[in-house]
Amino acid sequence: MNAQTALYNSGNIRIHTDGNIGFHTNLINNSAFDQNQGLTGFYGNNIIEISGSIPPIFNDAEFMVQSTVSLQTSVNVINNTNFIDGNVLTPQNIRAINLNFVDIGFFTGENDLSKVTGFAAMTGRNLFSFPVGDVNQLRPLLLNSESVNPIALCAYFFEDPSSPSSILENFNVEQRARDIGTVSDKEFWIIQSEVPGKVTISWNPRSDLASIPNASIDSIIIVGWSKSANQWVIIGNTAVSGDIAQGFATSETIVPSDYAAITFGTIPLPKDTFAVNNPTLGNYFLSPNGDGTNDVLIIDGLSESPNNSLRIFNRFGQKVFEKINYVDEFRGESNTGNLILNQDIGLPEGVYYYLITLDDLELEYQGFLFLDR
Repeated sequence: MNAQTALYNSGNIRIHTDGNIGFHTNLINNSAFDQNQGLTGFYGNNIIEISGSIPPIFNDAEFMVQSTVSLQTSVNVINNTNFIDGNVLTPQNIRAINLNFVDIGFFTGENDLSKVTGFAAMTGRNLFSFPVGDVNQLRPLLLNSESVNPIALCAYFFEDPSSPSSILENFNVEQRARDIGTVSDKEFWIIQSEVPGKVTISWNPRSDLASIPNASIDSIIIVGWSKSANQWVIIGNTAVSGDIAQGFATSETIVPSDYAAITFGTIPLPKDTFAVNNPTLGNYFLSPNGDGTNDVLIIDGLSESPNNSLRIFNRFGQKVFEKINYVDEFRGESNTGNLILNQDIGLPEGVYYYLITLDDLELEYQGFLFLDR
């Protein structure tokens, strides 16, 4: 004799009000399993698989399977889903298979040990928090849409977007727009919805944002892999809270389906660190007498912005020197045709005013230069 390894439904099962049914084995559903009013529960220590050609529709569902409940077909819940123990696992490469919270469907008890690892879906509402995560942590995403969603899908991946093992797609963190400094290589979410809305995601110590150069609460931004541009672009923030170890951010209004993935990034490192480390460029002393010391005006840091411009003015405001893409060229001589009393001796001794623009970094500095003859 062979032990029963699944309940095979090829007829018509219905759970009436106050009724309940508990599964300690696999469910193969190839017929109607809907119009239910009671509770459907899944229990045990071993993996339970739900499969079949027709997705079941439960009123209330309960998951208490220490291993996992593995979905090979979607499961729809129209009222309460109670997460007690164990994850609900869906194929991460097949978005059409998901745990779907229908209309007023909600959930309770989600935690690090019990949530959706794979794709969760919601239909018929505009505000929803997806109880998604990986095997070890709950990493929810909140979607606040401008109108009711016919359907929205979400999954979380604790994987490097550049080389994820769970899906066939990849999103190279080095392939990013110029206004992004760094893209996190620790985690990402996939959120799909055709309705404009805002997403809220969080970071924690496992996200390790502190290891990103230039990471601070002021530099963290939400970024998305643009399907049209085929690169990471800034989605933008409307709210940020927390510190570098733990916090959350809410995006600008976007159409989620325009992006294949979203995660955290930072603003560019050169622009930020240069501005922080150089509130001014200081004042300079120049003595072009050929002794090898202070013979030429050297401005530190210009290598970070090769697209620059330098202008020097005398104390009357007359421009005496101008150079685009300046590289250590001013030796006390004018190149503008102004005030050249004697080309052999150059500009007269005195105090001059400089203005330098760093186009790459969108920064501008000014200061004084003393020319000694």
